[in-house]
Amino acid sequence: MVTHSGTPALAELAGRDFLCSADLSAEQTSQLLLLASDLKHGRRRIDLAGRSLGLIFSKASTRTRVSFTVAMARLGGQTIDLNPQVSQVGRGEPVADTARVLSRYVDALAIRTFAQSELEEYAHWASIPVINALTDLEHPCQALADYLTMAECFAGGADGRLELERLQGLTMAYVGDGNNVAHSLMICGALLGVNVRVGGPAGYQPSAAVLEQARRLAGDRCTISVLQDPMDTVRGAHALYTDVWASMGQEEEKGARERDFSGWCLNEELVAEADARAIVLHCLPAYRGLEISARAMEGSSNRIFEQAENRMHAQQALLAALLGGLN
Repeated sequence: MVTHSGTPALAELAGRDFLCSADLSAEQTSQLLLLASDLKHGRRRIDLAGRSLGLIFSKASTRTRVSFTVAMARLGGQTIDLNPQVSQVGRGEPVADTARVLSRYVDALAIRTFAQSELEEYAHWASIPVINALTDLEHPCQALADYLTMAECFAGGADGRLELERLQGLTMAYVGDGNNVAHSLMICGALLGVNVRVGGPAGYQPSAAVLEQARRLAGDRCTISVLQDPMDTVRGAHALYTDVWASMGQEEEKGARERDFSGWCLNEELVAEADARAIVLHCLPAYRGLEISARAMEGSSNRIFEQAENRMHAQQALLAALLGGLN
């Protein structure tokens, strides 16, 4: 029974990058969730006093920016917001130069940008851990918080500690655009043994390469499925998840996407098809009446704001591991 954090598997993450969900092993993913739970409930304290985290966000952010800042503060460290609009980053300084200079000032970088290739370029040139705070390909920190929330609802032990083997065989159903969030849900779910279904209209399926990667990681422990019917996607599922239909950078497609996603709103009819204990999740911001109905958003199955809080706890665990706080 896996119920405690602090194995050597997490200590091995010290100094490493976190660019995608598959950068973690199955054991490291589980141990990060357990550590996040321990930190959340005061069962563990980690001191990173004197350490600094730099944020480079080319995309707007509320939850990611605040949750990283507070997570670092709770560990005793500080955060420096390196807004591209007020730094040389936004004036075309080469990534190679920026990454090498910042490696001498801060202890880690969390980067939120469009292209995964830009993130990888930072990681290539930096001598400190680089964290994916969202790219167009993946949102791995979000997935850690998502499965922490699912674990709290379905895998809590009598003493309040998580028993993560109880997640295995449960189903996460995602309805909507097969985007970066869907990609990370598939990979992280595969590592945890959770069945993942991604449903959306034709033309909006997740990357075939990511689907193949997730299925390879899942092996025979769980299934990773792509469907084109909303009812089939959610039927019997334990967690129902959606995201905006038009992500940042897709604003010009908003009207077309709303037409294409007609019938894909996560509403009370879909909730009724899920397991009786099912929870409703959304990574926010949410647009009631589009990808999610107001009743589903505010109903008794809603765990969306617990999920948002868990960004802070999951990232606190991640920072502690990458910055060597467990050694």
